[in-house]
Amino acid sequence: MDDRKIQILIDSLWPMVKAALQFTIPLALISFILGMVLAVFVALVRIWKVPVLSQIADFYVWVIRGTPLLVQLFIIFFGLPSIGIEFDPFPAAIIGFTLNMGAYNSEIVRAAIQSISNGQWEAAYSLGMTRGQALRRIVLPQAARVSVPPLSNSFISLVKDTSLAYTITVVEMFQVSKQITATTYEPLLLYCEVAVLYLVICTVLNALQNVMEKRLSRFSTR
Repeated sequence: MDDRKIQILIDSLWPMVKAALQFTIPLALISFILGMVLAVFVALVRIWKVPVLSQIADFYVWVIRGTPLLVQLFIIFFGLPSIGIEFDPFPAAIIGFTLNMGAYNSEIVRAAIQSISNGQWEAAYSLGMTRGQALRRIVLPQAARVSVPPLSNSFISLVKDTSLAYTITVVEMFQVSKQITATTYEPLLLYCEVAVLYLVICTVLNALQNVMEKRLSRFSTR
């Protein structure tokens, strides 16, 4: 590798890392947290078969899981302005990723809650707990341990999916690599560099996931 390419790699590293810190990671974190709130709500509505709301939740999950994330982002950012609803790029990306995470993670949460035996509910009721108290104190803590591995994988996938935000002009890490490529004419070099950065982030997240799973495993065996 010649000196010019090495210098390009060095010069482009900080702008990409800065974009990751300013946009990629915050976008993933905010979307995942909001998506989890939505996922728990949707899962409970579907489990308890709340009239009307459960049908709406079923339709929402069906639509989101049946359409590409990229199309969803385009509808929110490019489509909605035609009916007078406009969002800046970053909020539009958050809405798109939140809705996507909410649908997919609701299935994980629903499966985790349903994996808890009915005996747990009945024991809580026998102690005088309401359904809400039983859910909060007994069921959700156990379901959380069950759902940690798939939800962790979902978050790691979300971090990688944030690269799609460049299509709606969010200046995240991949968008920065494209901008630098346009001036340096070194697409292979820069796309490999941004791939390595994604790999580093996801490797760290995988390590954190392993630590979390081991701690939960020790806790559950006590």
